[in-house]
Amino acid sequence: MAKRFGGKYSPDGGPAPDGQPPRGQFDGARVEPAGARANLLFLPAVPLVFLSLNDGAIGMTIGLIAAGLLTAAAFLLREGLRAEAAYNARRTARRPAFPRKIFASALTGLGTALAAYRTELLDAEAAAQAGLLAPVLFGVAATVLHSVSFGIDPMKDKGMEGIDTFQQDRVARVVEDAESHLTQMTDAIKRAGDRRVEARVERFQDTARELFRTVEEDPRDLAGARKYLTVYLQGARDATVKFADVYARTRDAQALADFTALLDDLEQNFAARTRKMLLDDRSDLTVEIDVLRERLQREGVRLD
Repeated sequence: MAKRFGGKYSPDGGPAPDGQPPRGQFDGARVEPAGARANLLFLPAVPLVFLSLNDGAIGMTIGLIAAGLLTAAAFLLREGLRAEAAYNARRTARRPAFPRKIFASALTGLGTALAAYRTELLDAEAAAQAGLLAPVLFGVAATVLHSVSFGIDPMKDKGMEGIDTFQQDRVARVVEDAESHLTQMTDAIKRAGDRRVEARVERFQDTARELFRTVEEDPRDLAGARKYLTVYLQGARDATVKFADVYARTRDAQALADFTALLDDLEQNFAARTRKMLLDDRSDLTVEIDVLRERLQREGVRLD
């Protein structure tokens, strides 16, 4: 029977430093929500631009405007799909403040209508009686088909009952800053040119994001987790930048060992903080249950 090679010193070998079972290779992996379907919508604007260059002033202007609207719609759709994926990945989330997918459908319809109107203007027979009915119909059809293909944005909040919106806004700002630190870490570690180190940084980022999600679900945990989301992540980012610069030039094995040990310590502390917050939440639930039981007993209700 085939057996995967591995060992204590393999990248994925042995238990995690904190005694927890090691993460799988694809644990925490996320599929890019803006896939080929969304990226293909950038293509129609390209031939429209080139076909409009020799159509005279009016035809060229209309064609370029239509191409710009179609390109803007493709950008909005891609960002809308990513925002929807982030919304679905969270247990508590607010609806997007700007409905990108809906506006993408509207811009697609408007761009299609302008492109159809430009075609009518170029037709010698239809130029004298160029009307708006056909372009409007094409635009409406494009809008409906776009909405059916990609859907619309989430229109209501999810899991926000009983949550202080002011505290939720504070958490959102802190988590946004923390995500920027993780993004800077990703950009910096690529300069090291070592895929194993990049994978190790990604594993730490997955652990950090588990802490993010825990704080988002219960904003009361922000006070205890703030130093992890600010001070510790800033230090991890700065250490990653310096390590990437040194390791790219020298390939120093000691620097690699020190940086890996730092990531191990950070991951253990972040994971421990996440577990502590989850245990505190469970303790709060136990207290609520005990209080309710005592109140029912005082009122003469017996619980079997």
